[in-house]
Amino acid sequence: MNKTRIILGGALIGAVTGLVAALLIARRAEKSGSETAITAGEGIKLGVLIFGLLRAIASLGDD
Repeated sequence: MNKTRIILGGALIGAVTGLVAALLIARRAEKSGSETAITAGEGIKLGVLIFGLLRAIASLGDD
């Protein structure tokens, strides 16, 4: 039961975070007046940052 609650909580947090990120990117695209919200370089930087965050979360219990 505890594992299920952790997974569902993480999924909920991830969904809310993704929604906020999408809203921020859409707002940025509207302000700049362009169709593309982020460039390829920015997408790669964002992917690397997210991967680093996931690695940090995975290593939380490894003291």
